[in-house]
Amino acid sequence: MTDFVYEISCTGDRGRQDAVRAWFATHAAPAWTGLPCLSALDAYEAVESGARDPFVSDGRGPLLHAMLHFPTLDAMLRGIGDGRLAESLAGVADVALTGTMFERRPYPVTGEHVAGPSRATFSYVVRYHRPAQDEAAFVANYLASHPPLLAKLPRIRSVVCYLPVPAPGPHAIPAADYMIGNEVMFDSVDDFNAAMASPAREEARRHFHSFPPFTGASTHHAMRRRRLAPAQAIAS
Repeated sequence: MTDFVYEISCTGDRGRQDAVRAWFATHAAPAWTGLPCLSALDAYEAVESGARDPFVSDGRGPLLHAMLHFPTLDAMLRGIGDGRLAESLAGVADVALTGTMFERRPYPVTGEHVAGPSRATFSYVVRYHRPAQDEAAFVANYLASHPPLLAKLPRIRSVVCYLPVPAPGPHAIPAADYMIGNEVMFDSVDDFNAAMASPAREEARRHFHSFPPFTGASTHHAMRRRRLAPAQAIAS
């Protein structure tokens, strides 16, 4: 089922990792779980070692990556417009923060007729950054053709695409310059590595090279996902 998410991503020197974790635990997470209309909060941390993609190596990823889930666009705008969000973001220093609004679209994987809930805890977080020669054509081509290929990866549990929302958001932090994003989920690092070594991964990579022209970066980060709140959303 389509919903909406606000992605907060924190990047900076690895020496700030402990400070960012402390800020998240003591300031950010308590504030974010109290936002109106929030349906779930997912926190991601980089997988330090062991994950292997033979085609891509983009490093350890953000210091913190969080997804604030809302059932509708109006609910998201209300939630992230709450003053507690801006106040919490002022509590961390010497790092870069982005806040990006997305429509979140799940896709069924092989063996499913409709997309199931995202329960797996290993996520491969992918983002495509502007520019493209024709952004609308790039996004349309991606949505029509790439998720079905990702869905064939062995042991995959979920495929999700993220479409940036072109609505005015809060001004506390800038939005990232994304065209589109995706996330593929697995139960473990070993399952991910098996998928990355498969013919289905090779097919997806060949398809990547047929995308409409773009010159922005594409980033791929192996991360562990934890669902933090609210309590009624833990099982979703």
